[in-house]
Amino acid sequence: MFPILQIGPLAIQLPGLLLLLGVWLGTIVAERFAGRFQVSASAVSNMIFYALIGGVIGARLGYALRFLDLYLEAPLGIFALNPNTLSLLEGSLTAAIVAIIFGQRKKLPFWRTLDVLAPGIAVLMIFVGFAHLSSGDAFGSVSTLPFAINLWGAQRHPTQIYEIVVGVSILLVLLRISAKTPFDGFLSLVYIWLAGISRFVLEAFRGDSVILSGSIRSAQAISLIVVLGALIALHRLARNTSLVT
Repeated sequence: MFPILQIGPLAIQLPGLLLLLGVWLGTIVAERFAGRFQVSASAVSNMIFYALIGGVIGARLGYALRFLDLYLEAPLGIFALNPNTLSLLEGSLTAAIVAIIFGQRKKLPFWRTLDVLAPGIAVLMIFVGFAHLSSGDAFGSVSTLPFAINLWGAQRHPTQIYEIVVGVSILLVLLRISAKTPFDGFLSLVYIWLAGISRFVLEAFRGDSVILSGSIRSAQAISLIVVLGALIALHRLARNTSLVT
């Protein structure tokens, strides 16, 4: 693993840098898709910017609330530039809320805007895999496979590399089907469906999963709900489109 990039006296946390690179490239991809779907590229760029700020604030506050005693002792620690002190769940929810409010204020079409964002999010998720590879997070379970990697004192599935490969595959699928989508929301729901399936499969190889009961992993249960929800939404949008036409 390679968590720190040392440039002279400057030590840069590589996982955070990779995530920022993913956001930047994802934004560029989303802006290019905005023209194809007849959505304002500047509005999409601004929405991503404000959602990112809101997400970082929400993620930091969410983490601080979980470890409130520590931050009461050292309040200035909340301003520390440390990506490890961010809560993914609270950050994602805050970013989504900010994006929805911004989209409504700018009167952006909901499903079409999601279609614009989907390829950009796919790009970001590839870099999430690279960030995990750099930090050693999202590590795999113990494995005897010849391509297992040594991590945290054991030979493990290279789940971070699995993430990257799956992420690239999903992006290629989106790029292929984006040329002709049958209705607004199709591209984004296909992405959600593929992401849910891939997370369900990848979770089976993780060594840090939260187990609900027996061998049932919480992320897999959530993934099944996401996959089912995406299929239902696809069915309803397709039916509504056929009724209109």
